[in-house]
Amino acid sequence: MRVLIRGAGDIATGVALRLYRSHMEVIMTDLPAPTAIRRTVCFSQAIVLGRTVVEDVTAAHAANAAEAEALLAQGIVPVLADPECRCRQALRPDAEVDAILAKRNLGTAITDAPVVIGIGPGFTAGTDCHAVVETMRGHTLGRVIYHGSALPNTNIPGLIGGYAGERVLRAPADGIFHQMLDIGAEVKAGDVAGEVNGLPMRCTIDGVVRGILPEGTPVHQGMKAGDVDPRCRPEYCTTASDKALAVGGGVLEAILNLSGALHAGAAKL
Repeated sequence: MRVLIRGAGDIATGVALRLYRSHMEVIMTDLPAPTAIRRTVCFSQAIVLGRTVVEDVTAAHAANAAEAEALLAQGIVPVLADPECRCRQALRPDAEVDAILAKRNLGTAITDAPVVIGIGPGFTAGTDCHAVVETMRGHTLGRVIYHGSALPNTNIPGLIGGYAGERVLRAPADGIFHQMLDIGAEVKAGDVAGEVNGLPMRCTIDGVVRGILPEGTPVHQGMKAGDVDPRCRPEYCTTASDKALAVGGGVLEAILNLSGALHAGAAKL
């Protein structure tokens, strides 16, 4: 089973981990200059660094479909800088997962692969994909929707450690972001995590920096540029989140259900 995942941020990486550990071939695509915040748990870093490891699973940058095939043969997750997913035709996936999390569909069609899954709001099962997986924290997180759409975007982050929007750090102005703290740093409310055009981006709660944009990233005012985890557990910075793995479980269910893969396997048992 070959799965192409559009996006390689932290949620997409959680999906990739679930599928990889279920012995599926996983290929990912992202932007040439990824904007993921939780970089220590994002396979998109393979585009930046050439190679990265998350929870003992290795991903590496592939320049084209041929390099992706070679990496798959080595048990490595290939990541291509290919936001338009031009590699799809050459790689011929059995399933495609749109995990860009743009809150809208950026071009995924139900005809892209035999099984097409949309992650979060912006997709309608039966119209532009075969299934949608819920991403909103709460009772329905990770649930597979076979008819209709995920809950609408509220623009309010889910609660972690009793905090929601307060834990998100946003760029104070348009310009170039300057990173002043590393992921894993313990912070107090008021600490400066970064700056743009001399304006500070201050932490609003105590905790641990779980994610932050890299030095030199172009930003606009209000853009998400960091994330503080109030639970103060630095080890959470290097492992996939509960949310990412819950969504990954939903994707795994949808692929097995819609592809009929286990029906074929059951006949051999």
